[in-house]
Amino acid sequence: MNKVNIPVHNLQGDVVGEVELQDDVFDVPFRQAVVHQAVTSLLANQRQGTAATKTRGQVIGSTRKLFAQKGTGRARRGSVKSPVLRGGGVAFGPHPRSYRKKMPRKMRQLAFKCALSMKMREGSIWAVEEWGGEVPRTKDVVALLAGAGMPRSALIVTAESAPVISLSARNLVGTTVRECTVISTLDVMRTGKMIVTVPALRKMEALWGVKGSGDESA
Repeated sequence: MNKVNIPVHNLQGDVVGEVELQDDVFDVPFRQAVVHQAVTSLLANQRQGTAATKTRGQVIGSTRKLFAQKGTGRARRGSVKSPVLRGGGVAFGPHPRSYRKKMPRKMRQLAFKCALSMKMREGSIWAVEEWGGEVPRTKDVVALLAGAGMPRSALIVTAESAPVISLSARNLVGTTVRECTVISTLDVMRTGKMIVTVPALRKMEALWGVKGSGDESA
């Protein structure tokens, strides 16, 4: 199996080594249609679909006829709940619905690997050593971002849940911290640079490589 080599940096941005990555995860040809379908599906699944209006049959009001059918010189009015009257029902208005779009698991995985590979070819995946801090410090994340070129948007990916890093980065606009098992194609596509720890890279290979059988949130 071919490998993709990228440098590994410390938290100050200095190169301290190199890591080999599997090409079946980080060097997959870009499939625009599949990635577009995955992103569209994720965006649709975020919609709540709770918008609702009342029809004339649901509006509370009198059902009496407002005035005589003929002889008044006015338009015919049968009910105060008519959609053409103020306070009446809404004709063809929105009602609660689901916007969810289903996508086969293998297509979701392919789209995710295509997005990762595109970031790899762009040089937008920044490998770092394991985070060793035990106390939340925002300036540590700022130093890490500075070493990575201070991207406008950054996605810090860890192998396990990392409350210390999350607390350190929560005040930084455009910086998000995610565990590698929950990131999606949408997360990858809309971030400027991915800062990934070496253990997270290895776990991603195990999940989405040839022998991996895991599934991600996309």
